[in-house]
Amino acid sequence: MEVKVLEINDLARAREEISAVGASPVSVNIMAPKAVFRVIKITGISATAANILKQEMLSKGGEAAVWAGAVNCKQPTGDVILMGTLHQFRKVIRSLRIQPVGLPKLAEKLKKLLEENQ
Repeated sequence: MEVKVLEINDLARAREEISAVGASPVSVNIMAPKAVFRVIKITGISATAANILKQEMLSKGGEAAVWAGAVNCKQPTGDVILMGTLHQFRKVIRSLRIQPVGLPKLAEKLKKLLEENQ
């Protein structure tokens, strides 16, 4: 028995590795987005939007690092780092489309960025 870490940086590699273990073709397409992890930085976002974004990421199993003054809105704007799989980001993007404070626009930016970097 051998145990090793796989470096999977895109969907093509994820599909390749999942196929290599003999998974069904349907399963490969379902699982591949769960094997690709992304870290995205957003700058100049409002505290309100950052708090909603953090809640959405957490509810989908991802993570969001926000500045200390975001939670109580003492610092009105700041930066956020989002961490999650492509699968989690896709679910977050769907949720952001119905949120206020500019989050539908952010959803489209995230979608485009992730499509360009799959």
